[in-house]
Amino acid sequence: MNFALIAYILGLVLDIEAGCMVLPLICSLIYKENTASMWIICIAVCLCLGLPLSLKRPKNRNLFAKEGFAVVALSWIVISIFGAIPFFISKSIPNFIDAVFEIASGFTTTGASILYDIEALPHSILFWRSFSHWIGGMGVLVFLVALLPKSGGDNMYLVRAESPGPSVSKLVPKVGVSAKLLYIIYVGITALEVVFLLFGGTSLFESLTMAFGTAGTGGFAVKNTSIAGYSPYIQWVITVFMILFGVDFAVHYILIKKRFKESPSEEVKVYLTIILAAATLIIINCSKIYPSISETIRHGFFQTASIITTTGFSTADFDKWPEFSKAILVALMFIGACAGSTGGGIKVSRIVILFKSIIKQIQISAHPNRTIKLSMDGRPVEHETLRAVNVFIAAYILIFVVSVLIISLDNFNFTTNYTAVAATINNIGPGLDKVGPAHNFAEYSNLSKIVLIGDMLIGRLEIFPFLILFSRKTWKK
Repeated sequence: MNFALIAYILGLVLDIEAGCMVLPLICSLIYKENTASMWIICIAVCLCLGLPLSLKRPKNRNLFAKEGFAVVALSWIVISIFGAIPFFISKSIPNFIDAVFEIASGFTTTGASILYDIEALPHSILFWRSFSHWIGGMGVLVFLVALLPKSGGDNMYLVRAESPGPSVSKLVPKVGVSAKLLYIIYVGITALEVVFLLFGGTSLFESLTMAFGTAGTGGFAVKNTSIAGYSPYIQWVITVFMILFGVDFAVHYILIKKRFKESPSEEVKVYLTIILAAATLIIINCSKIYPSISETIRHGFFQTASIITTTGFSTADFDKWPEFSKAILVALMFIGACAGSTGGGIKVSRIVILFKSIIKQIQISAHPNRTIKLSMDGRPVEHETLRAVNVFIAAYILIFVVSVLIISLDNFNFTTNYTAVAATINNIGPGLDKVGPAHNFAEYSNLSKIVLIGDMLIGRLEIFPFLILFSRKTWKK
């Protein structure tokens, strides 16, 4: 284990976090809030620890899979702990576990909250809360790779460990250039959404924070009613951009390069089909709840897009919807968005592979001597990919069950506990009942919150980069 390199990268991560805190500092100055000194202290703390670690680059800069996975997991723990300091010092969240829960929910793009009155918070705190979604959406290590002068294959381990989905493909041969292209696309689509929101009459502050939440598929809003209080135009804009950010960024790259002859991937087709089918069923099932069909269609598509992309914004209290519609939303929580997007969940590509594996097994059972190969987008699915998907699902189920058992010690009902874990491990935000869109996670004990923080990190890092920290072999030289 290359400890010097890990310390160096963690130092760079703290430096980046300090740089990110400059924006809420500027926000506090613009709104003339008394939080400016607090932000300066937080920036100083990050730099005091980060600069000594990052000033001297280690001689051995070889980064292997073990170091890559470990440093990614440690980086997310570090940014969550230090990112919670502004909440704690400002007394916006006086309990430090709650503060870590809130910012971990932000960085992991979960959107689960322990706050009751969001609108009472200072603008700078609200900005930091939403900006954490944008930072975590693409990933702080991907940003780091984009900045690193070295762009060799070693850095791919950082990108692979932090990027969601069964596999990570490079847009261009060099990893560093691919990371830069990803961030250019990310910034571009975010800026485009801000423009559309401004046209809808929202302030620059609201437009930025909503765009941060949409881009990172996070779901933190600056209003207690989430997006419900905004106009239908704003809700439709956010719906469209949630769907866009749930698509593999490689598809956006192909469209930007005008390679229109390349057909959309099988995963994207299934993703869009699921959205259309789920929204249609919800609209039919909820047709008698709202006064007009246009309102029903708007809420149906918004909540479908919000849940499948794991954004977590809400325009309605879907906990009051018919059971069939709620069941659809819970199913969408597990499916998630496309691999290579900012969305969470199991991912559509894994679901497609699992269904194809089931069909293959049925066919083999009927015709034992028949040779059948799985394929996606016309290319065969390698055995290693299939094994990785199966192991991922097995680990996912095990962690899910253990998490539900532990938080059940708080004696809430099964629906609350089940959807609380589903909402955190899939990085969604709201669940049902006591953790529904009209409630939050504040009533859980500190132990349960720590478990749910772990679930958020496990879900964002897709299990294994986080679990590798607990293996003794990881830390052997």
